[in-house]
Amino acid sequence: MEETTPSGREMDILKVLWELGPASVREVCRRMCPNHELAFNTVQTLLRIMDQKGLVTHQCRGRTFIYTPRYSRQRAASRFLRHVFDGALDQVVLSMIDTANPDAEELRQIEKIVADARRRKQRQDTT
Repeated sequence: MEETTPSGREMDILKVLWELGPASVREVCRRMCPNHELAFNTVQTLLRIMDQKGLVTHQCRGRTFIYTPRYSRQRAASRFLRHVFDGALDQVVLSMIDTANPDAEELRQIEKIVADARRRKQRQDTT
């Protein structure tokens, strides 16, 4: 079965839902388009299409649809890693560091993240 890939606009909506959690069309529209760059009906149509594609799901609260993402940030990152870097994690990290040009504090934070990941991995390997 072919994996559904979000379009650019769909990814914008997913980012809002990842940040907000379950949200109505109005909440997504407010966050995504504070200066009314997109019409409410456009966002509503996009969410309906995303629901049909399986990227989001919805629940009814009265007459309001509350949308929840089914396509996770981790899934998007995994797809990016596979399709852009052929799964080479070291290359994606190197590319991001070269592109972002982090300062010393950000590099310390990255080192801490790597150290924490190493400890988690070691615990998994011993269990």
